[in-house]
Amino acid sequence: MRVVAGAVPSESRLRADARRNSEQIRSAAVGAFQGQGLTVPLEEVAKAAGVSKATIFNRFGGRIGLIEAVIEEVVASALFAVIDHARTIDDAGERIAYYLTAIRDLQYRQPAFNDVLLQTYADSEQLMRICRVGTEANEEIVTAARARGALRPEFTAGDLHALVVDNALALKHGKRPPRDDYDRRTRYVLDGILGSSSSAAAGGR
Repeated sequence: MRVVAGAVPSESRLRADARRNSEQIRSAAVGAFQGQGLTVPLEEVAKAAGVSKATIFNRFGGRIGLIEAVIEEVVASALFAVIDHARTIDDAGERIAYYLTAIRDLQYRQPAFNDVLLQTYADSEQLMRICRVGTEANEEIVTAARARGALRPEFTAGDLHALVVDNALALKHGKRPPRDDYDRRTRYVLDGILGSSSSAAAGGR
């Protein structure tokens, strides 16, 4: 029996197809997670990638594996950039104002960030590492701001954590407010936590 050349895919062709499928899934996951959060149905990711849900499991082992494959691009890089920039701001009051405003901005723009804050997938080591980095940054920035009188003396890193987690819950489970209203409420939060010297300086905002 004559074998038709090219009738059986070569191993290199199969590897190329697998790589292409993986990249399509990654790209679709980034878009879906950024737009709808980490809990988006995998069927939607599969449809956007042009593959079956089973292919996602074959390539990434399921939701956790897929999240960990793209979480750097979806959440971590933006959060770490906020932390790094905050550390370059010398004035403690300006630093805490920038940091809280930027975190709340991420929460509004990136639903996946709220899933990280809420530890929706606590089985993911990468997500928990991001949470630890955020907690350490909160403590560092709040401690410095309190030491310089930029915050109300009773305000703690735990209070900052509670504020952002409460906001995550509201954004994930409540009605999404218009951006202007959201930004106005961010200013109310800042006015409530800043120390007297920072509040006086902020009065010209």
